[in-house]
Amino acid sequence: MKYSSVMFTSSTMEDWQRDLLIDSLGAIGYETFENIRQGFVAYIPTTNLDIQALETLLLQETEGFDIRYTVQEIQDQNWNELWESNFQPITVNDICYVRATFHESMPHIPYEIVIDPKMSFGTGHHQTTSMMLSYILENDLTDKEVLDMGCGTGILAILAVKRGAKQVLAIDYDEICVKSVEENKILNSIEPIVSELGSEERIKGKVFDVILANINRNILMEQLDQYGLSTRSGGELYISGFYDGEDLKMLKKKALSAGFDYQHKKVQDKWCAAKFVKNS
Repeated sequence: MKYSSVMFTSSTMEDWQRDLLIDSLGAIGYETFENIRQGFVAYIPTTNLDIQALETLLLQETEGFDIRYTVQEIQDQNWNELWESNFQPITVNDICYVRATFHESMPHIPYEIVIDPKMSFGTGHHQTTSMMLSYILENDLTDKEVLDMGCGTGILAILAVKRGAKQVLAIDYDEICVKSVEENKILNSIEPIVSELGSEERIKGKVFDVILANINRNILMEQLDQYGLSTRSGGELYISGFYDGEDLKMLKKKALSAGFDYQHKKVQDKWCAAKFVKNS
């Protein structure tokens, strides 16, 4: 498959702005990212490259800092090797270690999660992942039914089982993610996870004690009503993938209308995660 690289450079881009832009690029088909001095390079299958969509995105996402980009079609290369060179393990609260199969084990850490990463998942989003993992670590999920919406590699689902969940439904619209969850279940000797391809339509008529959704603001806004219908009274909702400030304000308002009471938030590098409880 032919790929194109898009090099983004800016003398004023801060780390949180880069991460926010990478998150948005991932939503429109960019598959892997490589940090460079004063910017980053994004890779996308050439057939999926849409300059108009890119220009529209930049107009929406880059207000307040100057950014330039250049596009180049590139030769075939080992994409998994490139992905692996940019993937870093995650340590959360000194008690949870998420590593890829090519990282060394740290057996002294109580919770170790091993994943076989795929290049399509992207990089650079450790803040949102670590905050969601931290929320799971702070709660006893014994015998609870959990939903991991937008599951990716299944990191959150796997930790939920390790924290006592009796069943986890892991959903993603990307077939590669669904297959990856099945592979990572085996790597971690985890059984009570069911992975399904799709979106909110997969949870209609189902109810959960806990919903985990590390996605992005727009999708969360679209799906919060269904989350309300699919969460038991007193159940918990944890969301991330958005920015502190105006994003959180919008989501709190929407969550309230869906039957959730806001509890508190976590913030890392201006990324945000929040906890809600379903009211009676």
